[in-house]
Amino acid sequence: MRVYKYLFTLLSVVVVVACTDDKSDSAMSVESSTIEIDAVGGVKSLKVDIADSWIASTDNAWITVSPANGVGAVTCEFKIDSALTAEPRYGVVRIQNLRTMQSQEIAITQQGFPYTIELEDNAFDIECYKTSEERYFDVAVRSNVEFDINIPSDIDWLKADDYTLTLNRGLRPRQTTVRFSWNINTMAQERLAEITFTPKQAVELSRSDVLNVKQEAAEPIVPDTRSGDSIALLAVARNLDVMTQWDASQPMTMWNNVVLWDESMEGCTPENVGRVRSAQFVLFNTNEKMPFEVRYLTAAEELYFFGNTNTFMKSLELGDDICELVQLKRLTIGSYGLIDLPDSFKKLKNLEYLNICANNFQRVPSVLKKSNFPALRSLVMNANQRSVVYDLSNTTKTNLAGFIDEPKFPVDLIKWDLDTLVLSVNYLQGELPDFEDDASVPVYTQQDIERADTLPQFLVDNRIKKVMPSTKRFAINFNRLSGKLPAWLLYHPALDWWVPYSLVFSQEGRAQDGTQAGFENEPVSLQYYYDIYTKKEPWVVSNGDEE
Repeated sequence: MRVYKYLFTLLSVVVVVACTDDKSDSAMSVESSTIEIDAVGGVKSLKVDIADSWIASTDNAWITVSPANGVGAVTCEFKIDSALTAEPRYGVVRIQNLRTMQSQEIAITQQGFPYTIELEDNAFDIECYKTSEERYFDVAVRSNVEFDINIPSDIDWLKADDYTLTLNRGLRPRQTTVRFSWNINTMAQERLAEITFTPKQAVELSRSDVLNVKQEAAEPIVPDTRSGDSIALLAVARNLDVMTQWDASQPMTMWNNVVLWDESMEGCTPENVGRVRSAQFVLFNTNEKMPFEVRYLTAAEELYFFGNTNTFMKSLELGDDICELVQLKRLTIGSYGLIDLPDSFKKLKNLEYLNICANNFQRVPSVLKKSNFPALRSLVMNANQRSVVYDLSNTTKTNLAGFIDEPKFPVDLIKWDLDTLVLSVNYLQGELPDFEDDASVPVYTQQDIERADTLPQFLVDNRIKKVMPSTKRFAINFNRLSGKLPAWLLYHPALDWWVPYSLVFSQEGRAQDGTQAGFENEPVSLQYYYDIYTKKEPWVVSNGDEE
């Protein structure tokens, strides 16, 4: 009986052990043997059910399992990093029973990022006009490749600024912003532009969006009409951002600084009655060339522009539109920020008076020649300085303007023989020409003396050069001129009218080569002059000193 009991117990143990082994072999359960995920990556959850202790491991750094070990049934999170390439990648996670050393593999497949250039918004409608500070739009671009922006060559009114696309973590698309700047539409038709984006490297794109831009047409201006003049004036004032603008609800006859033609005015023609004869634009803020609408003021004889904000900081071009006003006789464009005049400026052959003071010219504009402006009698180009520098030889400043790049005094301006030539407060350097060896400059003749009884015989006897004989106003003070005053100036018939001690002789500072400005033979007084011009009466300036 005891023997049977022993055998039964032994058999029970064997059965239990066998059952236990069977359970261990069959209890390793993983919810899925595969995981598929897109390029962005993310988290996938799988249930692991193993009766014994187990551990999860992988050789792929882009895969993380949490928890990575446990006992029994556990839901594991498989964290997949963002892809780094355009091609798919594969990885394996091994789940292993630590008692039986059995294992099961989970295959992970991740898609790569295709090369793409995507636009958040691919259509933009823009106005025909906005202020220069508002004349742009931003485009959000998602891409995983550096790209070029292709604007058709015939689209000159749209420009893309530089952009930065940081691709420091593989090929995952990143977002950048590209700013597009646009110009005013001057035409009465809308403008269209189709802009494409192409990769800088040789890759195949799965997507490449196209940007479409449409700009509305400009407000039509009927040329050579009173209504066209009023619209043009308002548009020019708006585009310049003039501080005080006209009230469009009032007739032009009530607008300040605007003069209209009427029949009583000399030179008025029937078709010009009621149109703009002259207009002034004062105190404005622009970083652009002259507004295109100015070209519609085709009846104006005089236009005046003065007072741009922070003029000394600007380097502006005039543009060609104002050069279409061939009827202009008087033109002032002062303190605008100009650095040159276009060649088309020579179209203004009827100009009699030109004032381009307080701009930023480095050199005298090449277009300013007597042959280009046969009617011009007055030229004013004073106060052409970005900043005040007394010693040019000891300054690190650049772009000082004031004709500082002129290698010598602009001789052609003196030969022009204008009624008025004002070049004060610039950075003109060198010596005044004496013209002694210049055969193209005549001397005073006996006929000149006979025609003008105030001219002394001294001019003929000493062969004084006949320079600027018609000039009634000449000013070159506060430049960096030096050397000797030439005889033609010291004995000029209009020297006393020029107020020489204030507007001619006075210089300041040093030139770029270190030469002290100032004329070495400046006369103590004009007594020598009146001793020669005996028919002139000495006159006295306001401070009581005899001139």
